[in-house]
Amino acid sequence: MSATNPEIVCYLKTFCGWSEGVRAIMRKYDLGFEEKDIIKNPAFRWEMEQKSGQPLSPCVTVNGNMLADISGDEVEQYLVENNFVTKIEEPADAPTDSSCPDH
Repeated sequence: MSATNPEIVCYLKTFCGWSEGVRAIMRKYDLGFEEKDIIKNPAFRWEMEQKSGQPLSPCVTVNGNMLADISGDEVEQYLVENNFVTKIEEPADAPTDSSCPDH
């Protein structure tokens, strides 16, 4: 489904609607990606903040280009607009624009 095979790194929280939305887009387009869980590994949070210049997640890098504080919908839009994937009209297998639950 993907036109190219971009190098994707996702800085995500273990349990978060926004993070799950990004994962859902990766599944929808069958994209390989490296997941860096910023909750389980504080070093990944530090790395994300250094690279993105801000503390909010999810953050996704595509071929080194940082997409900071982004939703699954926004990741999908970026991938389509930059010809990494061809738009699939079916919805993802999880909500792509849901916030994290308040704990």
